Amino acid sequence: MAHDDLTEVLQRFHSGDRDAHDELLVVLYDELRTLARRRFAAERADHTLQSTALVHEAWIRLVDQTRVQWQNRAHFLAVAAQAMRRILVDHARRTRSEKRGGDSPVLSLTAAEDVALSEDPIDVLDLEQALVELAALHPEHAVIVEMRFFGGMTAREVAAAQGITERTAERRWRFARAWLYRRLAGDEPPSPA
Repeated sequence: MAHDDLTEVLQRFHSGDRDAHDELLVVLYDELRTLARRRFAAERADHTLQSTALVHEAWIRLVDQTRVQWQNRAHFLAVAAQAMRRILVDHARRTRSEKRGGDSPVLSLTAAEDVALSEDPIDVLDLEQALVELAALHPEHAVIVEMRFFGGMTAREVAAAQGITERTAERRWRFARAWLYRRLAGDEPPSPA
């Protein structure tokens, strides 16, 4: 489906068109599955949350959105990235709580395309805390991490969703990766140039 056609279907969906819901399910559900498979490709084999469950939960949260009017595919993917982040963090919190303070699930920051942040797995809740800190200092950078890491979006898609140039999206992505890498390693995070 062409981007313009998808934008029209997203607008029809927001207006309550049931046929648009079915069209979105076919097109965007597959896209969410692809994102989730990419997300879990670098995970450990015994991760307790499977990609299918992540997609189902994200889809339910996305179609339940009544306040969000998706403008286009990139905007939908940005909202999907937020939903996937929340689901993964909620899952990690539940897992830690069930283990009475045990280990949280771990992620590899190489899971997103072109991410060379760290080969070592990291704790989901450590990443969440680092993202909260990054968002407090540099919210535009944290949003890009969310879209790239949790949503698997490309720099072009991020640029379209944020209304910035692809070059700016790439620059913010590089800074955010460096900031997170240093923060998660226990070093002093860099300041933007």
